[in-house]
Amino acid sequence: MTEHAVYLDLPRFGEALLARALKAPVSDLHEVLGAELRRGATMSERMRPLALGIHMAGNALTVRPGPGDNLMMHRALKMAQRGDVLVIAAEGVLAAQWGYLAALYAEHIGLAGVVVDGSIRDVDVMAERRYPVWATAISPMHPDKQASGSINVPVVCDGVSVNPGDLVVGDGDGVIVVPRAKALEAVEAVEHRVAEEAHAAMRIAAGESLWDIHGVAAAYDKLGLVEQVGCWEATRKR
Repeated sequence: MTEHAVYLDLPRFGEALLARALKAPVSDLHEVLGAELRRGATMSERMRPLALGIHMAGNALTVRPGPGDNLMMHRALKMAQRGDVLVIAAEGVLAAQWGYLAALYAEHIGLAGVVVDGSIRDVDVMAERRYPVWATAISPMHPDKQASGSINVPVVCDGVSVNPGDLVVGDGDGVIVVPRAKALEAVEAVEHRVAEEAHAAMRIAAGESLWDIHGVAAAYDKLGLVEQVGCWEATRKR
């Protein structure tokens, strides 16, 4: 691989799997991936959605722009297809990678969403339109359009390794990236978990406690804590 490269082809999931992934909560995907995989798949608390109540799932179309420059973002946006997610690894640089006109065009072509390790701008109007965009920063700073970079190569976005064609899912809890080879397995596991939680919700509505439903009594008993009768202030005066 050369230092700067643009690859035109991207492995993509079928619409059926993306529709299923769109219903997968990020928190549940995080749980089903397992301790080792989830650690490297979940972006940090800095990666936040512009608006709550929005869910995104799509194919990772990766972008590594030049410093302070968004020319590669524009080329990737021109290449993108319905169901893709632009994953822009700008390494936190404050020059804005994404704004209102880019979002307007993205809506037109059916882009699933955008994830930016860096800045976005025009956030008031984008939030009003409820466009699915996640970013680590907001800044009005002007980006140049002249630097080289790479598209559809492996990148690191907010600490997470992302390969072209990985499954990217985002909601109010953040963004998670599922390796392509694990995507179907993860979606199936989430569907099972969501069904279990729906059953648990029915049990709560019927009067059961979460303590009993989750079966955490055994774990609590292992702690060996001595529960005191009375309030803390009263025990201090004895």
